[in-house]
Formats: sequence, structure tokens, C-alpha cells
Amino acid sequence: MKTITLNNGVSIPILGFGVFQMSDFQECKRSVLDAIECGYRLIDTAASYFNEEAIREAIRECNIPRQELFITTKLWVKDTNYEGAKRAFETSLQKLGLDYLDLYLIHQPYNDVFGAWRAMEELYEEGKIRSIGVSNFSADRLLDLTLYNKIKPAINQIETHPLCQQISQNQFLKEQNIQHQSWGPFAEGRGNMFANPLLMQIGENHNKSVAQVILRWLIQKEIIAIPKTTSKARMKENFEIFDFELSFEEMEQIGKLDQGVSQFFDHRDPKIIQWMHDR
Repeated sequence: MKTITLNNGVSIPILGFGVFQMSDFQECKRSVLDAIECGYRLIDTAASYFNEEAIREAIRECNIPRQELFITTKLWVKDTNYEGAKRAFETSLQKLGLDYLDLYLIHQPYNDVFGAWRAMEELYEEGKIRSIGVSNFSADRLLDLTLYNKIKPAINQIETHPLCQQISQNQFLKEQNIQHQSWGPFAEGRGNMFANPLLMQIGENHNKSVAQVILRWLIQKEIIAIPKTTSKARMKENFEIFDFELSFEEMEQIGKLDQGVSQFFDHRDPKIIQWMHDR
């Protein structure tokens, strides 16, 4: 498995497994066990996914040494303040059955982000978290956080796929030495992603699926991907992307698919902020 070295020296797999919307305990546990069996070592969850306990059981049963796993979880909006972050971190750690986290992210750029970050810096310095970062932060919010705090975020996890490529954000992250990580690499099939003629043709060129082409495109751009599926067959398929390479021309062609807008929602929309507060 190819790895990326974060700005604090910690190595993270470039391909991981996401568990968003896996709220059923047994389904989530089985899916994580299947993913680990397929070779995944990066598992990405969040407090708001309500499945940290299922991941704990999968970790206990997988027979993989803890140090070989990379576990990420995230701090939800209601707890995004100093005291809330300390409390929520301990709750997540207990639910996951772990002594430390590999990566802890502020899930959304709302509430007292600075207070939460100070708490996370302290947890990092105490050795309870190996790396800290954010999710869904725009460049301006991320730079504000970076300039006025001691520890720079290691990662920004943002919606990234062929229809929303985050081109300017990607360049900004490179300039800041902050790792770009993709959530929703397939956009949940929105925009007719899996039937896109160009992606299908490129897949035919390499005897690969559209999903494999998308993941390969991401990792060639040095963007970490965390695809989610409950199908073991698709887990295996998603993992089989290290035996081919997209050409420069194919990468350029995929680049032209960018629409520059989210397939889900705008984090600067007041209605979205209200919805996340009420969730």
C-alpha cells in the first residue's frame, strides 16, 4: 500500500475505507472486517456516523496489530469548543476501544473552532492523537486556523471527485503543506458518474471499472481517498488500483469534467449551517 507522509512525519495509507451511513451495527462491523481482510488499513469514521462501537468490535476481531491500523474519527459541531472537544474525544476513544487515535478531525467549520483546536493541540502533545486536522474547511477558514494556532492541520478532508475537483483548494493545500483527502470520491453516483462516457472509455482502455479509474485518478494526484461500500466484491475492486496507471492525456481529459460545484451542499449556505446545528 502506498502511503503519504503528513506534515508532522506520520504516514497514512493513500487509500482507506469509509463508513458513512453505516448505522446498522452488524453491517458496519462486517463491512470493516471485510475491508481489513481485503487489505485496507485506514478506517475513517465520525462521531456523527453513530458506528464507532461497531468499528471497535471489528478491530478486536480482525487480528491485525493496532499499530498497523490507521483510525480516524471526527468531532461533531455541537462539541466543537474547548471543553466539548476534550469530552467528545474521550467518548470516541472509549467507543472505539482505543488508547490513541491516528487522526482526529474537526468535522465541520462551525462553532468555536479555535477552542476545539486548542484542545486537540493539547491532546496531540499528550500523545493521545498522532495527527490532527479538519474536514470541509474552505481555504480562507483553513488559513485563519493555521495562522493563529501553534500546530498546523495535517489534513483537510473535502468533497473531491471528477465533477468537483477542488482545483484551487488542492493548490492551496500543497502550498500550505496540508494533505488533501477526498470524501465522496464517487459522489454517491450523482451526476450519472458511473455512466460517464469518458470515464467508461478510460476504464475500457485499462480493463478497469469507472470506480477504479476515479480512485486511480485521485491517488495519482496524491489525494487520499476513502471510498465506502458494503459489498466485499466492490471493496476488492476498489483496492485493485495499484497495477495500472493513467496516462497524462487521460488525467488531462478527466480534469475537463470538473464542474466546480458540490454535488451535495454548500458549506457557506446558512440553511446548511442551521441544518447541521439542528442535526
